Amino acid sequence: MMFTDKDTDTLNSLIATTLDSVDGYREAAEKTDNAGLATAFTSRANEREQVVRTFQDKVRAAGGNPEDDGTILAGAHRVFLSLRDAITGDRDDDAIVAEVERGEDHIKSKFEDAMKQDDLSPEIRTCIADCYTSVKQGHDQMSNLKHAMGAH
Repeated sequence: MMFTDKDTDTLNSLIATTLDSVDGYREAAEKTDNAGLATAFTSRANEREQVVRTFQDKVRAAGGNPEDDGTILAGAHRVFLSLRDAITGDRDDDAIVAEVERGEDHIKSKFEDAMKQDDLSPEIRTCIADCYTSVKQGHDQMSNLKHAMGAH
């Protein structure tokens, strides 16, 4: 199967965003004192790592160099969160879930934008759509959790 530069660029962009998601879930799992939340966050991080591996394998198969780091924007966001946490000592589960859900909105949007591209090869489009199922489930789980907890 021949892949285009657009295919590998799109996958690498999704890899970076998904790595941000993995980092976000791992950080959230460390910050919460709620064992149930920590387990849910860790489980989602592991799922997202599988998505990253799937996309990286596709990029390698295309002869490309797969992304292995998150986005610069996410790095800046993490620095801001760490700074905020240092100042406020924020370990509030509502705030953690709200932050995770905000990240879920972002990754869901990135996947939806990628699937709207009409110049991707059918195999890559199918791969993205398959992985989107996991992203959508994670988004919905965190959204439901946020609303159940009354987080804003």
